[in-house]
Amino acid sequence: MSRPRAKVQRSESLHQQVARNIRNDIEAGRLRDGQALPSTREMAAEWQVSPFTISEAMDVLIKEGLVVSKARAGRVVHAPHVTEAVRPKTSAPQVVFVGGFAGSGKTELGRVLARETGWSILDKDTTTRFVVEVALELQGLSPNDRESDVYAEKIRPREYEALIATMTENVQCGNSAIVTAPFIREFANPAWVSRIQATCKDLGANPTFVWVYCDASTMHTYVRHRGAARDATKLANWESYVSGLNLELRPPVPHVVIDNSASSKPLQDQARDLLSTILIEENEK
Repeated sequence: MSRPRAKVQRSESLHQQVARNIRNDIEAGRLRDGQALPSTREMAAEWQVSPFTISEAMDVLIKEGLVVSKARAGRVVHAPHVTEAVRPKTSAPQVVFVGGFAGSGKTELGRVLARETGWSILDKDTTTRFVVEVALELQGLSPNDRESDVYAEKIRPREYEALIATMTENVQCGNSAIVTAPFIREFANPAWVSRIQATCKDLGANPTFVWVYCDASTMHTYVRHRGAARDATKLANWESYVSGLNLELRPPVPHVVIDNSASSKPLQDQARDLLSTILIEENEK
């Protein structure tokens, strides 16, 4: 497992960024085998790039065999392998904590891992977002607010409590879990990590900590594309937002770093390497 490392500087071509994000959506099951993709013009509008950039991105995915061109059907996803994973068996529940900044690809990694293993995926946003939005509105704030002191001090801690409680209940039932959230404050807090390790030990589970790294340019492409209202403030002040990120943040314990920048190893391959590491370490215990 890798230790904290220095900031990585990259400037990726835009078509590679788009191709990587579409590839991740395919591997995570958001785009399914046999599904027709939108036209070049529609995808250019969706990704806010030129049609030429989309054509270049499609060329990359066609060469990789993840997209095929069919007469009258246009471009179609070709990913039968996504549903053919041989799911591993473990002697004890595994809990994989996946953290990363907005747009880094942590949820995509979680989905790929869940498809490979059949383990429960517990995503903070999916688990808590609708309740958080109501709570913010009851405080007289925008449901998309993630910047105020009210959110940071009153609501955010309860989000993570709910997430960990859901993980605990799954593990008590003998289920392995993949827990995805930013974990920015949490991974920066050795005491929090120690408590989680102790909780997992008491439950008879093996924890693994993962940080998803992604260069700022690729993050921006993905955050802009997903169009979530909660990202509006980030996008409106992107340079300021990025300058405030600690891109050297890593969990203060042995961990795995997944590099989801555009030119790095495919996420699916890194997910399989991660699973191999987890299974090898379990057999050594």
